[in-house]
Amino acid sequence: MKVDVVLGLQWGDEGKGKVVDVLTPNYEVIARFQGGPNAGHSLEFNDSKFVLHTIPSGIFHDTINVIGNGVVIDPVILSEEIEQLESTGADLTNKLVISKKAHLILPTHRILDAASEAAKGKDKIGSTLKGIGPTYMDKTGRNGLRIGDTIAPSYMQKYDALKQKHLSLLKHYDFQFDVAEYEQKWFAAIENLKRFKFIDSEHVINQYLKDEKTILAEGAQGALLDIDFGSYPFVTSSNTICAGACTGLGIAPTRIGEVYGIFKAYCTRVGSGPFPTELEDEVGEEIRKIGREFGATTGRPRRTGWLDLVALKYAVMLNGVTGFIMTKADVLDTFDSIKVAVRYKVRGEEVDYTPYEIDEPIEPVYKEFKGWKTDISNSKSYDELPVELKDYIKFIEEETGVPIKIVSVGPDREATIVRSL
Repeated sequence: MKVDVVLGLQWGDEGKGKVVDVLTPNYEVIARFQGGPNAGHSLEFNDSKFVLHTIPSGIFHDTINVIGNGVVIDPVILSEEIEQLESTGADLTNKLVISKKAHLILPTHRILDAASEAAKGKDKIGSTLKGIGPTYMDKTGRNGLRIGDTIAPSYMQKYDALKQKHLSLLKHYDFQFDVAEYEQKWFAAIENLKRFKFIDSEHVINQYLKDEKTILAEGAQGALLDIDFGSYPFVTSSNTICAGACTGLGIAPTRIGEVYGIFKAYCTRVGSGPFPTELEDEVGEEIRKIGREFGATTGRPRRTGWLDLVALKYAVMLNGVTGFIMTKADVLDTFDSIKVAVRYKVRGEEVDYTPYEIDEPIEPVYKEFKGWKTDISNSKSYDELPVELKDYIKFIEEETGVPIKIVSVGPDREATIVRSL
């Protein structure tokens, strides 16, 4: 048995939540493998919208949902998320389990994040200020507090030691803060989470495989934000690529099956960092407006631009993508023409790779396509799609060597065309 993986191939916000929700009926277990509550996975169905920050996107189905060891958890945010879902009548008690090895975001982690970002001034990277970076730093520095520690006798001793470490670091910043109110909520949230089963997730996941349960691993953010292979330092704090599913769940590389890579029919990016195809004009604004391109977690307007095929091929290489899922094709319904960057011009030379020097001036070399100029949001099959969109899809498939298996034509789970899986 293999673990299939769903992950983003751009700078996040590709629509992973909807896709996982659509795919979940084919699986018995959905497992989130990295990231923290800076992710916002939006799901829309039955005239309702939900934004999940930590809970796997299979939670609305009859599946087991695992928060893996590679995830960092803010108990307050997770507890509020649980309460929101339970207020709709959902019973999560037997559907949600949490890895004992998942690290905790402390109140002082959030303060350190805000203080550090403020100190960077104009050089800030665009952190969501959720404390995620400092938490991963403590994890790699072997100072972290994990979910499993909260049920151990030494829990408060470990918490206090880490808090004092943070308070000592904060003395180096000119930053005003008050930890008491959030800390009170934090401890209450920890007690609330103890209603759920804390598991040795690596053993449980591998037992599921032995029992031949179908498993889908869900990533957060996107491949181009990977801590190793993204546009460093304008990246997230974890490994967002497929390899992160192995370390974030405790499975061997040979256990990876299908790798579904999600990309928008165009590109967006939140925060700072290079964006070769960015459109800082009325076209970019129109894409933002039609696509409702505002962060699900922060509400920040997303930067918008044309599809970047150079970056997409890079993401395919890193992840071993076996099938594409294209989202938000409907956002481009009204455009006369659509462009795709097929190469970069760097120092006057055309190249087909992403340069190491992220501050190097990059001029995209575009191929232009005729727009389809028709509403595709009610399309139910691939045959119903306009020929211009089919030409666009065919070009991407030929250039990357990867088939587009699903085309999303709207935010609702029903607005999904499945070609093959």
